[in-house]
Amino acid sequence: MDSYPFNKIEPKWRKYWEDNHIYESHLDDMSKKKMYVLVMFSYPSEKKIHIGHLWNYGGVDTFSRFKRMQGYNVFEPMGFDAFGLPAENFAIKHGVHPAVTTHNSINSIREQLKQIGAMYDWDREVDTSKPEYYKWTQWLFLQLFKTGAAYRKQAPVNWCPQCQTVLANEQVDADGSCERCGSKVNTRDLEQWFFRITDFADQLLEGLDELDWPEATKSMQRHWIGRSEGTEIDFQLEDSNKKINCFTTRADTLFGVTYIVLAPEHNLVKIITTSEQRKAVEDYITTARRFSDIERLAADRIKTGVFTGAYAVNPANGRRLPVWIADYVLASYGTGAVMAVPAHDQRDFEFTQKYDLPVKWVIEPVNSEEAIYKSQAYETYGVMHNSDQFDGLTSEAGKETVTNWLEEREMGKAAVSYRLRDWLISRQRYWGAPIPIIHCPKCGLIPIPEEDLPVYLPQENVDFTPHGSSPLGSSVEFIETTCPECGEPAKRDPDTMDTFVCSSWYYLRYISTEFNDQAFDRERVDRWLPIDVYIGGPEHATGHLIYARYISRYLNSIGAINCKEPFKKLIHQGIITYNGSRMSKSKGNVVNPDEFVEEYGSDCFRLYLMFMGDFRTGGDWSDEGIVGIKRFQNRVWRLVCAWDRKVKTVSDKTYDVEPELRRLLHYTIKEVTNDLDRFEFNTAISRLMELVNELYRYTSEPEKVDIVFMKVVLNTLALLLGPLAPHLSEELWQRLGNEGSLFNHEWPKWDETAITQDVVTVVIQVNGKLSDRLLVSKGTTKEVITEIALTSDKVKRRIGGKQIKKVVFIPDKVISFVVK
Repeated sequence: MDSYPFNKIEPKWRKYWEDNHIYESHLDDMSKKKMYVLVMFSYPSEKKIHIGHLWNYGGVDTFSRFKRMQGYNVFEPMGFDAFGLPAENFAIKHGVHPAVTTHNSINSIREQLKQIGAMYDWDREVDTSKPEYYKWTQWLFLQLFKTGAAYRKQAPVNWCPQCQTVLANEQVDADGSCERCGSKVNTRDLEQWFFRITDFADQLLEGLDELDWPEATKSMQRHWIGRSEGTEIDFQLEDSNKKINCFTTRADTLFGVTYIVLAPEHNLVKIITTSEQRKAVEDYITTARRFSDIERLAADRIKTGVFTGAYAVNPANGRRLPVWIADYVLASYGTGAVMAVPAHDQRDFEFTQKYDLPVKWVIEPVNSEEAIYKSQAYETYGVMHNSDQFDGLTSEAGKETVTNWLEEREMGKAAVSYRLRDWLISRQRYWGAPIPIIHCPKCGLIPIPEEDLPVYLPQENVDFTPHGSSPLGSSVEFIETTCPECGEPAKRDPDTMDTFVCSSWYYLRYISTEFNDQAFDRERVDRWLPIDVYIGGPEHATGHLIYARYISRYLNSIGAINCKEPFKKLIHQGIITYNGSRMSKSKGNVVNPDEFVEEYGSDCFRLYLMFMGDFRTGGDWSDEGIVGIKRFQNRVWRLVCAWDRKVKTVSDKTYDVEPELRRLLHYTIKEVTNDLDRFEFNTAISRLMELVNELYRYTSEPEKVDIVFMKVVLNTLALLLGPLAPHLSEELWQRLGNEGSLFNHEWPKWDETAITQDVVTVVIQVNGKLSDRLLVSKGTTKEVITEIALTSDKVKRRIGGKQIKKVVFIPDKVISFVVK
């Protein structure tokens, strides 16, 4: 057979795997070292997953199969992040209930993943929209509520007018738009539920040092947490017993404060604003609320503000300070108030220039010859100046000394501030896990008893389209209830939880799907966590990845699990482009994977995805490129079919072949092993191609072939190819006379002595093209190899009488002739 008949073989092996439970998980088997490999689960918001998902899932499955063959007890589950805006918006767009579209999408995606031969144990699938899952999401909420880590308060929140719901800061793009729909986000004051993630800010920060994660991702989390050590300073308001508390990291600049800035939402604004300034202040607040926090903090945004009419007093020198409001100060960051030092903060300097406010220079360079250009702020540390008794102190010493001076006078204290805000988890949407709280007029906020979970999401008689308030609030059947404490009429909470709550703990549920009486089995969780390798996109750095770390640390803090950090190693997959452009529906360049799987088979499609480029970087899709992989697949197929009958009868285990061929076999085993371990699938495939090319050369004279060697090398080839092309490899394994699944066989081992022998292959190139190979002793000089190479008929034909302009030589590897 010249062509690999994938349309017959691939269904055959998928049925075999399923019928024989080849991928059944053995979570209680402690005889092998565990390997928990997890890829971030998909949003079933469309009918199918796209090529980018398969780039990710195919590579991860290859790694998992490889580890299984190395002897690990591998756990590689799959599920669906089924609640949330993507699924709901898709349902609204098509006029169908989210439960229906989500169910249909999950069925389609599951079938796609089965087609690529993924090693998932589907008995352990999780679907976050099913009651048997969200029951335990609600249980998690109750644990947080009981310990005070879940609380409700009124706060200014990001509001998407298109999605008609609240967004966490992590869900607002840098330009102030909704990450889901692109609409401009504004601000509203709403009563919302929060989780106290800030209680774990230091732990989350320190824990990053333990993790094998991309440094860029750890840096993003460090910046997002934003720990700042500084000083809280009290500025007494004139003619009032109230104070404005400001946080600063530069107490050494206290004598340079010339005004105070409050966030427009600060609770003192309404109290201190004078009647003359009230209209201007109220108009400004209305305008500021049209912008998200992200937009307001943009560095290139023009600074604006309004004077409140009030004044405060600088505790250091008694100076009278006008109090302004400005939207570049946020109520949610620090204390919501800033002491403005325009001489030494560029943002304050720009504000000062616009509103003609005074500037006082109180820090000068350490080097007296260094000039200060007063056309901009001098933000560098230096020496205190114009600061009374503190003159001459360096900025570093001054910060501590001024803080101590304030503490002695009860005007301030050392403090730590964080950029990280508590996690806002309320959503005014239908498709999510209901919040298990009852609002009782008599008893207040009452948790649903755990034995009454789940609080079911109603499937009927609910208008799930967004209209500015929680859809569940309009469902009388859902909202009306009785208080479990006093038995009086009460109401359920109408909001649903952010879908990130569902995904913050899903890795625990995979391990315990068969348990209906607990969220997770403690013994199993302690045995299987942390996850050994976690794979997903870098866009989740300040969202899912930080939330999951928080929940794991929270559960550890209440004694529910031993593990603090859920993801020991993190790998980000790259991006697939098409002719150099990122794929998008609007550009009409989205590749439909089903078409290529149907035409070329899933193994060929999977191989090509992994061959296109480095897993972490990505690659550029080419419709023609897959043809080359098809040719390689067929070459492997023909090679095995040509020799399978002959090698089946061989029982001898010793062979005699040229040292270089033996070296190549063991070198290939070693390099493919290392490549797969590093997620460098493209180079692993290249090495297998080199081995196959050499085997075709070796078998070109059949009468000289060592049949024992062919049995060894073809079996090895099938094993090495197994994780990359599972269906094809199973068939090759069987044709070569082996029984059972190839994936129950151990991974090949290499002989280092065979690799480090004194004979090497030097590749000969002419104008960059392969012309021949030389088998020479290691360390052979450039001059000797040049002389031998030029006697080769293949090289002579390629040079064709042209003049050699340059010779490039890489010892023991390549000699390249540049001719013209």
